[in-house]
Amino acid sequence: MYFPSWLSQLYRGLSRPIRRTTQPIWGSLYRSLLQSSQRRIPEFSSFVVRTNTCGELRSSHLGQEVTLCGWIQYRRQNTFLVLRDFDGLVQVIIPQDESAASVKKILCEAPVESVVQVSGTVISRPAGQENPKMPTGEIEIKVKTAELLNACKKLPFEIKNFVKKTEALRLQYRYLDLRSFQMQYNLRLRSQMVMKMREYLCNLHGFVDIETPTLFKRTPGGAKEFLVPSREPGKFYSLPQSPQQFKQLLMVGGLDRYFQVARCYRDEGSRPDRQPEFTQIDIEMSFVDQTGIQSLIEGLLQYSWPNDKDPVVVPFPTMTFAEVLATYGTDKPDTRFGMKIIDISDVFRNTEIGFLQDALSKPHGTVKAICIPEGAKYLKRKDIESIRNFAADHFNQCSLLGKLRLECADLLETRGVVLRDPTLFSFLWVVDFPLFLPKEENPRELESAHHPFTAPHPSDIHLLYTEPKKARSQHYDLVLNGNEIGGGSIRIHNAELQRYILATLLKEDVKMLSHLLQALDYGAPPHGGIALGLDRLICLVTGSPSIRDVIAFPKSFRGHDLMSNTPDSVPPEELKPYHIRVSKPTDSKAERAH
Repeated sequence: MYFPSWLSQLYRGLSRPIRRTTQPIWGSLYRSLLQSSQRRIPEFSSFVVRTNTCGELRSSHLGQEVTLCGWIQYRRQNTFLVLRDFDGLVQVIIPQDESAASVKKILCEAPVESVVQVSGTVISRPAGQENPKMPTGEIEIKVKTAELLNACKKLPFEIKNFVKKTEALRLQYRYLDLRSFQMQYNLRLRSQMVMKMREYLCNLHGFVDIETPTLFKRTPGGAKEFLVPSREPGKFYSLPQSPQQFKQLLMVGGLDRYFQVARCYRDEGSRPDRQPEFTQIDIEMSFVDQTGIQSLIEGLLQYSWPNDKDPVVVPFPTMTFAEVLATYGTDKPDTRFGMKIIDISDVFRNTEIGFLQDALSKPHGTVKAICIPEGAKYLKRKDIESIRNFAADHFNQCSLLGKLRLECADLLETRGVVLRDPTLFSFLWVVDFPLFLPKEENPRELESAHHPFTAPHPSDIHLLYTEPKKARSQHYDLVLNGNEIGGGSIRIHNAELQRYILATLLKEDVKMLSHLLQALDYGAPPHGGIALGLDRLICLVTGSPSIRDVIAFPKSFRGHDLMSNTPDSVPPEELKPYHIRVSKPTDSKAERAH
């Protein structure tokens, strides 16, 4: 029997300092996760051969005959072993008497991480030998029978927290890495948060969970998409980078409120916070404005937030795009600490310092500074030189001051100054983004700052026909601790306006979107939505260094599956039905000659 006071004590004691936890008691954490969202604890031992899980046995079970299944965590002096399953650990006493020689042989000779089934009696540990670090530390199992279900061969690495492993090795043997405490915790927390999000959206607010196709067509603009060959010569499917068009069509179809845990794809290299395939909490609503979407998301996060973290405080603060650039030098600022950017142009307006005069004489030229509290106390001469070199290396980037701010924060924290509290979650809405940006390859042409279906700000619609570069959008981003975890917008629901933006301003082929334009002509309601990056959100909640630590089977930094060696080659005969022939890479010299 689990008592609420014990649960809360365990959760507070073990869940907060996740990385420092030495005892892999993830089962108890899992039960705590479930307890936080359900009144009844699930029957973990229903439908299976065990009577109990390893992590649930307590003094209240003394004298009971039990059957347990799990992995051998470790064994000591052929006297006892620790058995592990998803729910926790329990100590098993290896019988020493001659009548149980066969049981002793199984339990003493089975390699660590072998899977065994044991049956026996729950007894008290001898006085003074209790282990307060284990929830099952007051009891042990006196074994009567044992069965080796599967022996484990020599492992490529030990399943222990303190054993350091390269990420490449972890990904190559992901099925072993999943046994670790941290991966078990991350994936179970992810499952719990998604379940509560479903409950909030569907049960409390009437959303409909709808799956949209992953085989679609190529769309203009945005990130690169994966192409999938079809059996029709020269024709391809595309894996959508988001369900954007489908969610809008669902609003045209009168579904009113749509939600999906959506798989999305981008043919781009991996980063610590991004990989080729990822998951979004995708949302769309009819008859809504920007304030409504923001309130929905604030409530969603508040409702699904883990109980072992500080509660989410709403409403979240809001800043405009222009304000965050001026104050933090980036559109996704980390607001857990100050060190804001300050315009000090007036101080140097009459300066005789040449380079400052030169800067101020240029159009929109300014002099800005970052105040580093007690910087002289903590930063050494080599740190100042490092900052100077960093600024020189990034001089031509518009986000230089924002990066410099973070670089200074990193240097201060290496000197022992705590600026970014890892237990603090600082949310921020960023609004009033520009509707368009100049194309990098051709600044005279425009591209969508968000995507081409984003509605212009109501006050700026007239600028579309005179000065489109100045038009603001109804696009909003949600930022958490310096990371964008969500983005959305109010959509264009007028076909004529959508056609004008696509064809006239963005120079896109409207034929590719004829189905959407036609749908907007048939009574499309005003609508808007947002997508939360689930992988990135869980990564931040768990304090993981990479989103690959919160995905069961992620891709490597280069977008490869190291476990199955994917992507892989395909024999020519299997490509024939798709009318595809692979040409070998040409010699680099010949390639340069052409």
